[in-house]
Amino acid sequence: MRKDSMPKPFIPEKLPLENINWEDLLTNIVKANSAVAKFDGLLESILNPLLFLNPLMTQEAVLSSKIEGTQASLNEVLAFEAAPKRKQDNINDIEEVINYRNALLLATKELENRPICLNFIKDMHEILLQGVRGQNKARGEFRRIQNWIGKPNSTIETASYVPPEPHLLLEFLSDWEKYCHYDEKDKLVQLAIIHAQFEIIHPFLDGNGRIGRILIPLFLFEQKILKYPALYVSEFFEENRQNYYDNLRAVSEKKAWHEWINYFLEAITSQAINNTNRAKNIIQLYEEMKHIIQDITKSRNSLKIQDFLFSKLIFETPDFTESAGLSKPHAAKVIKSLLENKIIDTVAPAQGRRPAMYSFKPLMDIVQ
Repeated sequence: MRKDSMPKPFIPEKLPLENINWEDLLTNIVKANSAVAKFDGLLESILNPLLFLNPLMTQEAVLSSKIEGTQASLNEVLAFEAAPKRKQDNINDIEEVINYRNALLLATKELENRPICLNFIKDMHEILLQGVRGQNKARGEFRRIQNWIGKPNSTIETASYVPPEPHLLLEFLSDWEKYCHYDEKDKLVQLAIIHAQFEIIHPFLDGNGRIGRILIPLFLFEQKILKYPALYVSEFFEENRQNYYDNLRAVSEKKAWHEWINYFLEAITSQAINNTNRAKNIIQLYEEMKHIIQDITKSRNSLKIQDFLFSKLIFETPDFTESAGLSKPHAAKVIKSLLENKIIDTVAPAQGRRPAMYSFKPLMDIVQ
């Protein structure tokens, strides 16, 4: 390929964008904001929302990582956390998912003390790539060399997209950072632009997509649109992966911001509705289980047993015994009753000194 026909490093548009057609976006803006407000209102009405949100956060980590090629399932991640010493064939993929969730949790805590900023996303990136694939690719640092996007084994000459040159990164990132705190007409439209611009700049050698998706619930939380950073959009992006890539690419190739913003608003609306329905189903299941578990176990610790099941979808017997505050004989009796009544399923039977592993299937069915 001749040098003058090589793809040139992209120069992002300065933010805020000019010429946004707000009138054409209005229908989707109203739908998205309404769906998000309903989701937030539901979360506010729950006594212990984190009990219900933790499984959804882990599923978000699974799906966002899957977009980047990891193969770990929710079951595999939860089984590993229940018994880290058990052999797992895809341990590297599982650790990537756990890193994603840890980065989101740390960032949520950090937002109590500082706003979303460049050092903030570098700290997230350092956790995201800790001990996993990409850990040697300038973890926690913006790239100092040129990168590109293309098919496997492609070169810069055959790349489908070449992000900005490294010596211009800080200029574009500074503009992006300022826009994160700009008083835009609509915050969800602003978030659509923030996400796309971050992916266009592609400031890291690895992990850009995951960091960009982590920022979605964090921005909504920081802007007080949500009381918890719990609106996870990776499910929509994973189910519509090619549309996700095509719409992002169209922004850099054709300045198709209008199409991208509409697509993003549809994603927000869809996931807010899905997550609202899931949360309602989880709340309903929790209320139903209050009576069922009490009747089955006849235990004064029935509420502890229930809260444990909702917090640990997959678990081993010793963890259950300790967390539910039961003696070993009592725990064995309770587990037997839960199995007989199909409240829990056996994931792996006891073998030698290795305890049995179980799953709380009713909740797993809602989350997946």
